[in-house]
Amino acid sequence: MTRLAALLGLELPLLQAGMGAVAGPALCAAVSRAGAGGTLALYKEPPARAARLVREAAAATDRPFGVNVVPEVTGPARCLDQLRAVLPELPRGGFVTTFGLLGNADAVRAVQAAGHPLVVQTGTLADAEAALGQGAAALVLQGTEAGGHLLGQDPVDRLLATVRARHPRAVLAVAGGIATGKDLADAVARGADGAMAGTLFVPAEESTAHPEFKRRVIEAAADDTLITSLFDIGWPHRPHRVLRNPLTTTTDRAPATFIATTRVDGRNHPVPRYSAAAPGDATTGRIEEMAMYCGRSCTRVTAPHPAAVVVARIRREYEAERQTAKGAPNATTAAHTSRSEEPHRIQER
Repeated sequence: MTRLAALLGLELPLLQAGMGAVAGPALCAAVSRAGAGGTLALYKEPPARAARLVREAAAATDRPFGVNVVPEVTGPARCLDQLRAVLPELPRGGFVTTFGLLGNADAVRAVQAAGHPLVVQTGTLADAEAALGQGAAALVLQGTEAGGHLLGQDPVDRLLATVRARHPRAVLAVAGGIATGKDLADAVARGADGAMAGTLFVPAEESTAHPEFKRRVIEAAADDTLITSLFDIGWPHRPHRVLRNPLTTTTDRAPATFIATTRVDGRNHPVPRYSAAAPGDATTGRIEEMAMYCGRSCTRVTAPHPAAVVVARIRREYEAERQTAKGAPNATTAAHTSRSEEPHRIQER
């Protein structure tokens, strides 16, 4: 039991990332039932639909789960509307995660008044300290190894060491490089209270990612990913780690014409080339040109198992590693030190 697990009522100190086009009610509930922190992506969902999705997840699990909001994309007012719609539907024991600072005092107060822990994902020391100052109960420290939109420029181990040194009592999880129980145990041994994983759950049976997205994550190695700012329509000024595709391998920017369509609640939504939207299972069109967010941990993601199988494997590996660490602390520390000194390669575009 770590402080993150105790705070959120989890059996395993692992959060599933609230990924748009991936983390719907089915994935959220399946991860929750397995004892980890299932998270429902609200992203740009209208408040009424967001509330309906929370009810759907709540009906499928009696264990804690969370919702994820993205204030940077929705804007403070829309984010507050989402929270006001979903907080009454979020069961007792649920939690709220945010990608980046919530940035709205009314939103922070709404979460706290509803009695739900606020978990803020950050990528810098300055934002970590701001989040703690705004009342975050826990932080997720995102390193550059992570897939998706990046909040900072430091590898996860460096960021964890920096924040832990300044805030020894803070509840800290890490994001980036987590795909096995050993990865989770290593993070805890380095001072984290748990971790968040996204790439790990993209190919899960309950994920709503497009089948081609799932296939590519399973077949990818770490160096098949890169950091780029190409996919900026709908989410500008934020670099992101994606799988290489035809758009990332050319120096010429193609026209931002519509290349795909996503169907939501019976309505078709056109997707332009260079959109920040990831392909979901209701997307049709030129899927190969869309942003497929993927972290360097993809090397260790090799099969499309149900979420319960994924979480059970992580738990077995984690518990085995923790037992080994208790029996041989010196060897474990040496291994951790060696791994932390490995070079971290980033390719920018």
